[in-house]
Amino acid sequence: MASSLPKLANLWTNSLRCLHISTILSQIRILKRPVCTASDYNPFLNQEALPRFSELQTSHVAPAIEKLTNDFESDFAEFEAKLEDYDISEPLIDRPWSTIIEPLEKIGSPLSYAWGVTSHLNGVRNSQELRTAYEKVQPLVVQASMKASQSVPLYAALGKVEKNDGSLDEGQQRVVSTFLRSARNGGVALKGKEKERFNAIQLRLAELGNKFSNNVLDATKAFSLVLTDPEDVAGLPESLLQMTAEAAAGEAHAKLKGSRKNIDPKIGPWKLSLDVPCFEPFMKYSQNRKLREKMYMAYITRASQGDTDNTEIIEEIRKLRQEKATLLGFENYGFLSLDSKMADSPSEVWKMITDLKNKSKATAQTELLILQAFAQENGFIGDLKHWDISFWSQKQREHLFSFTDEDLRPYFPLPRVLDGLFKLSSEIFGITIKSADGEADVWHPDVKFFNIMDDKGHHIASFFLDPYSRPAEKNGGAWMDQCLDKSELLNRKPVAYLVCNQSPPGADGTPSLMTFRDVETLFHEFGHGLQHMLTTVPYSDAAGIKNIEWDAVELPSQFMENWLYDKTTMNLVSGHYRTNENLPDELSNKFAKLVDSWLVHRCYVSCISEHLTWNYTRVLSPGAQFLRESPMTTQCLNHLTTIDFLVRFFTSSRLDMPLVITLTNGLK
Repeated sequence: MASSLPKLANLWTNSLRCLHISTILSQIRILKRPVCTASDYNPFLNQEALPRFSELQTSHVAPAIEKLTNDFESDFAEFEAKLEDYDISEPLIDRPWSTIIEPLEKIGSPLSYAWGVTSHLNGVRNSQELRTAYEKVQPLVVQASMKASQSVPLYAALGKVEKNDGSLDEGQQRVVSTFLRSARNGGVALKGKEKERFNAIQLRLAELGNKFSNNVLDATKAFSLVLTDPEDVAGLPESLLQMTAEAAAGEAHAKLKGSRKNIDPKIGPWKLSLDVPCFEPFMKYSQNRKLREKMYMAYITRASQGDTDNTEIIEEIRKLRQEKATLLGFENYGFLSLDSKMADSPSEVWKMITDLKNKSKATAQTELLILQAFAQENGFIGDLKHWDISFWSQKQREHLFSFTDEDLRPYFPLPRVLDGLFKLSSEIFGITIKSADGEADVWHPDVKFFNIMDDKGHHIASFFLDPYSRPAEKNGGAWMDQCLDKSELLNRKPVAYLVCNQSPPGADGTPSLMTFRDVETLFHEFGHGLQHMLTTVPYSDAAGIKNIEWDAVELPSQFMENWLYDKTTMNLVSGHYRTNENLPDELSNKFAKLVDSWLVHRCYVSCISEHLTWNYTRVLSPGAQFLRESPMTTQCLNHLTTIDFLVRFFTSSRLDMPLVITLTNGLK
């Protein structure tokens, strides 16, 4: 879609995040716009600068979105009427860009801005009140987006522009062609009952996508396990003991309103959660196998039972996607998904996945046998299970290389890593990154704000960094999203959200100490952010990461990650939080040998994606039976009787597209 309108579509299509819902837009009649008086001040409507997060209240969401969707539909109706007045039988409308695209960007921008902020807060400051407001207005945003994508006058005018106009530059041509494809796949050619059904599917998919993400968040934060016996925490590193002791003290403080002082991580109690900064180190270091199994099973069965069960949601999403694809004339959802990507067909994708699987599985099986032998040599009896792999892999690594992941943490305090990352970016791109805390409102006290200057000292972009885990209100994982798109028309500089989920600083003043994976993740997301922020394209819908094919969008992020294996870069980003000493060469050299691609696992995820997300004829059978069926038998361990990651990542992990993106770019 053109101008700010694709952003509207993107925001509801993937709750990365969202989707959604029902009546025919042509039946909507706007008699009068709502008017906001001074007493109705709403910060969502103040769009002259960055969002005023400290002023934004849940009660502001519905009035703002209702007003802005009404404004959009009214303005768009006037815009359509003007298009219909043009005689497109003439060679071409004068100045097609300023006549069509620029007005469209101005019309769509206010709603796009407000909905973007709302969606962002839904991911980082989630609450029941915000969910209710979000669900109330989400259908309005989807309907507004569909009104644009299904506009026959707009589609006809831009079709003529694409066919006949030679004055457009490359960026303008991409915006036009992207809109036309989005319109075709948005139902512009559908009529009558088919159009009505298509719109209902879009709205329902949006509703399901939002429910899916909320279920994962709720299931994650619903689990906790408080340990009081020191034997149950045997083997856990000091950083995890400190974090879990603080979590237990925080819970006691909330219940008893007592003091959180005098926390002793050696005495406990210790509160475990399924949040990644807690779960992953626990699985690596806990010597209690029964507790590892309990934690592992709780983790992989999140959102698979009770009120947060996503199983039926997955099935309905699959069914509706196939019906949507059929209405649009595609054989299955795979062909529809690939219509906006570089790969030509599902068979081409499947061939690549199969080739990678065949070349990597034998090596993975050998590595598992070696790990099994190592475990048995060190007293383990029986076959390794899923909850044993991380623990014994860490033991094997320590045996072979004489260090653990925890040994690296003190060398990667967040302030030092950021300083090194910014110096590297300056050397590569000629930019300067300056802390600008206080120049922008933030949604949480831990959020940081930065400005980017070019080589002449001119301010060209900014970004927010939300680095720490908050499992009660913040989605898991890490992502980059657009706060503001670059637009010469609207005189806007690009602004990005960078969101991570690493361990927070300690209550004793210790800075956030990062695992190497945390550092990789930060570099990865910053790569996406740089593509968004350093763009030189002046049109918002072709600038930065906007409308980049998913099987290409990972290149900048992988580019930044790979710098970590450069010795000079490692010295920039590492510095012991107490002594400022760089990561020793001995550790650095050993560390470079430990790079895993997890290629077989990625093939496994891609196989599941291709078969279930793209092809509805494959039934999601009870338990894990379908996971064990060929050709998806890429795993080396037997599958458990659970549908595993599907109930958590079916929509939220971009499984619309198998992980060919990561596979191809990660191997280059």
